[in-house]
Amino acid sequence: MNTEATPAVLVVIPTLNEARTIDGVLDALSTDLPVGWDVTLVVADGGSTDGTVDRVQRLMATRPHLKLLRNPKRIQSAAVNLAASTLGRHAQVLVRCDAHAVYPAGYVKNLLATLERTGADAVVVPMDSVGDHCLQRAVAWVSDSKIGSGGSAHRGGGASGYVDHGHHAAFRMASFQRAGGYDESFSHNEDAELDCRQRALGSRIYLDADIRLAYHPRGTLSGLARQYFAYGRGRARTVRRHRGSMRLRQFAVPAHWALCMAALLLAPWWPLLLLWPALYLAALAAVSVQMALKHRSPCGLYAGPAALVMHGAWAAGFFWSLVSVREMPWQATLAVPLWPDASAGKT
Repeated sequence: MNTEATPAVLVVIPTLNEARTIDGVLDALSTDLPVGWDVTLVVADGGSTDGTVDRVQRLMATRPHLKLLRNPKRIQSAAVNLAASTLGRHAQVLVRCDAHAVYPAGYVKNLLATLERTGADAVVVPMDSVGDHCLQRAVAWVSDSKIGSGGSAHRGGGASGYVDHGHHAAFRMASFQRAGGYDESFSHNEDAELDCRQRALGSRIYLDADIRLAYHPRGTLSGLARQYFAYGRGRARTVRRHRGSMRLRQFAVPAHWALCMAALLLAPWWPLLLLWPALYLAALAAVSVQMALKHRSPCGLYAGPAALVMHGAWAAGFFWSLVSVREMPWQATLAVPLWPDASAGKT
């Protein structure tokens, strides 16, 4: 039980059918915990049917700091909000984790140290994508490249500093609560949308490139397409809600695909327009060869097709959202705290 003299941190792991990875994630997050902090690990499960809940319940018998929470809304944004509002009102720090990631020992302790050292309101970290089989390795390699992520700082980046957005790791609970938590209407891109609200309310986000996690991307092209379609759909909502939040690397993807479609439609009259999609395909072929040589593996040849799927699905999701979802601009005056007690989470 937390007291006024003992600061508390709430660690939330949203899950949905994660029986294969949940033990390793909980073991890593429970290793080398911060001294002097009341640490609670919460698995917020969205209705797993693969034995995830049974595995967590067995671990709870020997781990008093571990709790299980049912998440009827199933999505990650709702899971974190539910855990924060029901179990984290007296916590000073909220840590969000992913059941698909591999965490280093001392992860929570290091995040708390960064918050203390920098005075930031939130800490984000880089993701180093890894793969277990050929296609997944190619997806991982291209995800961390400029053609895959456009040079995003949290995708394999190596420089620490203040950023607009990154892979969510730790929040001061006061900042998370003041901004209203995640918007549960977002199934994807809820992290970037929340970062826009936090910054608008004066919070600062720090990327610590020395705290790194490994992440397993989708291992099939169909799964990759569904994921990136959802990413594009979420990003389109974010940029309309928060004007000026779209970066050039993100604008380049839908703009490129619009040019490709226009070139194909107008090619009967202006055949030279086909140079644009031809150059793009040539660039993807070059990336495939480059990845194969760089990693000394024929698996790298899948990098170009993977990038094609990522770009195409992201653009399709972006355009679909533009025509199918209405979005109103957000202003700081519209901020609604996650729960009424605005003093919660403060020391």
